[in-house]
Amino acid sequence: MKKRITKMLIVYDSIGFGAAMLAIWLDEIIDIPSLLFGAEATPINITEAIIESMMVLFLGIGVITATWSLLKKIKYLEGFLPVCSFCKKIRVNDKWIPIVDYVSDHSAAQFSHGCCPQCVEEHYGRYLKDKTRKVSQE
Repeated sequence: MKKRITKMLIVYDSIGFGAAMLAIWLDEIIDIPSLLFGAEATPINITEAIIESMMVLFLGIGVITATWSLLKKIKYLEGFLPVCSFCKKIRVNDKWIPIVDYVSDHSAAQFSHGCCPQCVEEHYGRYLKDKTRKVSQE
């Protein structure tokens, strides 16, 4: 999946820069402003077209290299992950590991722990009720 996405983005980048180079040469050969807007015709300037093409080529190489480099750093989670229905550990090669460890090792995600309202009530409800009673008695 990751390789396919990377190749697809590199191809799209290449098509875009190729289209820019094509536009440069078409403008030079058929003089688009003159053709579309009736501007004064200009002579073909091959040197200018070559310089502009080289600029687009160098820019394209830089963008494609940066895109490829950044895409190599992206980590994807994909496929089926067998998860224990009780402890929520994930099976990886017949070994069960905590989900936090698995996701941290296979992505750029970072974890921060907290408690949802239901778990606060379930695990700390008694203490919260005692605290509320003590505050209301004072």
